[in-house]
Amino acid sequence: MNAKENYLTMLRGEIPEYVPSMFEPRMAFYTEEWLTPVYAPNGPVVTKLGVTYVGSPDLNNGAMPKPGEYILDDITRWRDCIHAPDTSDFDWEAYYKEKTKDVDRKTQSLAATGGDYFLTLISFMGFENAMLALYEEPEEVKALLEYVSKFYVEVLKQQLRWLKPDTVSIMDDDAALRAPFFSVDMYREFFKPYQKIHCDLARENGLLLERHDCGRSEQFVPDWVEMGIRSWNPAQTTNDLVSIKKKYVGKLALCGAWDSMKWAACEDEEAYRAALKEYVDTFAPGGGFVFAAMAGGTPDSPGYEMRQKAVQDVYQNYARDYYKTH
Repeated sequence: MNAKENYLTMLRGEIPEYVPSMFEPRMAFYTEEWLTPVYAPNGPVVTKLGVTYVGSPDLNNGAMPKPGEYILDDITRWRDCIHAPDTSDFDWEAYYKEKTKDVDRKTQSLAATGGDYFLTLISFMGFENAMLALYEEPEEVKALLEYVSKFYVEVLKQQLRWLKPDTVSIMDDDAALRAPFFSVDMYREFFKPYQKIHCDLARENGLLLERHDCGRSEQFVPDWVEMGIRSWNPAQTTNDLVSIKKKYVGKLALCGAWDSMKWAACEDEEAYRAALKEYVDTFAPGGGFVFAAMAGGTPDSPGYEMRQKAVQDVYQNYARDYYKTH
């Protein structure tokens, strides 16, 4: 199996030939100008919905809404401020053909992305105003999300037709380190219905579903699994990942699960290697695991080189062939 085949085998709930890792060139990346940007390394990026995103070297140039610059200050006025573009004359075929011209579809997988409804609401209004709107004007929030969803789903349909992805990745960071930003009931009321549209469309087209959600988002896992989500990244250790692994083995892969905060400054090589092996022993059994340990820190920080070498060595000589040796 090549890296792509191995990874997709794992997503289907089968035991892969070897433990996948984040080091493999199994995924092709492209810039999707029609949706929320992931990175903004070269200055501001203005989305099709009118939001300005900026990047910062301190955050690896990850795209964030420009601080203090919001296009909506009153949810009841969203119809005056939010305008989805007309896509009727756009040449989607040529657009995605250009995006994927250098992709080896035999060895590299492609993911369609989207579904970030909570973060989109925040990008329009800012965090505080968005949270107040959810409580004070719920029907207006739903009307706005319905409008945005029509645009996002139209892009997804074009991705399915012309990009021909292997997976669909739903991305929405809706939790902090220790708690979610809203209850499960609110998730089901406001955001799940629109993400389910994406999931249903993906499954109707035979695609596998992935989910990105940082922070303590374990309370949403049953809903994800119900919608057909097959993997979760980064699955941070603030969640009860051992219980989740046990409950959803064969149904939900954990792509991450490494305690980056705890081990980011470790200078004890013996302890670090022992932690890496314990990490593998905990989450590799039964499949559904992507090795994603990171050295942490910066290249000039104490112990960084040791951690980098240890991560690579433990993966290659202990984790990779786990299903053959255990």
